Amino acid sequence: MPPARSSRSRTAAGKSPTDTRSTLPQVRAFLLHLASERGLAVNSLHAYRRDLEDMEDHFAGAGKTLVSAGADDYREYLQNQTRKGQATKTVSRRLAAIRVFLRFLATSGHDSGPILQQLERPKPERSLPKVLSRSQVNQLLSAPNPKSMLYARDVAILELLYASGLRATELCEVKLRDVNLQVRCVRVLGKGSKERIVPMGREAVSAIARYLTECRPRLDKGNAERLFLSRTGKPMERIGLWFLVEKYGRASGLLKRVSPHTLRHCFATHLISGGADLRVVQELLGHSDIATTQIYTHVDQDRLKAVHAKYHPRG
Repeated sequence: MPPARSSRSRTAAGKSPTDTRSTLPQVRAFLLHLASERGLAVNSLHAYRRDLEDMEDHFAGAGKTLVSAGADDYREYLQNQTRKGQATKTVSRRLAAIRVFLRFLATSGHDSGPILQQLERPKPERSLPKVLSRSQVNQLLSAPNPKSMLYARDVAILELLYASGLRATELCEVKLRDVNLQVRCVRVLGKGSKERIVPMGREAVSAIARYLTECRPRLDKGNAERLFLSRTGKPMERIGLWFLVEKYGRASGLLKRVSPHTLRHCFATHLISGGADLRVVQELLGHSDIATTQIYTHVDQDRLKAVHAKYHPRG
């Protein structure tokens, strides 16, 4: 996991997403609106807060604020982001934050319409997720050391990530009561507090059952609700999960950087390449928009093209 990401995760873990250093009451009101009325996830709230604070720092140099800035000011800010080398995806996200914030201001009488009309969306980059082959996934799943006291837990975590495509935060928040080994499914609370039921494969069920029998009782210091616990008996945290998966990625000899999201990408891509319906994969991943799921069809098409080029006599 990149150091910058882990630093942000620690900040997010210890700070309320509505606790902003902005002096504008509109910013705090906006974050409270996102949290209470729109039900955004904590990580999304932190992203909005960071983006708005970055914009406010930029405008302060010109003696302006997020409320007094005009279309040219916002446009210059976005251009400055590009000049500083920010990825198109980052600039697009900050533009989205601007648009949502300006729409919020409009509800209190601020004339945001002309600014919104003049802000163009940058063309997004086509960023395909990194996916491991089936044999590489097997390498990763076999990486934990059987002699480790956390072996059963770590195998269960890796198996569940690959079997069900959970996000890192979703896996960390799974409770004991959310897992039903008899019917082989797990209840997941996704983004925006949307609940979904995701099936688990036999290997994941077997690994979790072994973890519950052999490992978890030694970790639980007293009636912990979360399924996965750390070495100290506390609930597994997102940053700890990232380090765990990255560690086994290195131990397995994989050249690619491996994260919990890598296994989510593998889950979706391998399902689609096996013939799964796109709508089913969308539901399993918890995507609200099928356009988000469609990126995995591009990943599989690229794989098929590579196979064709390698083996076809006129490839």
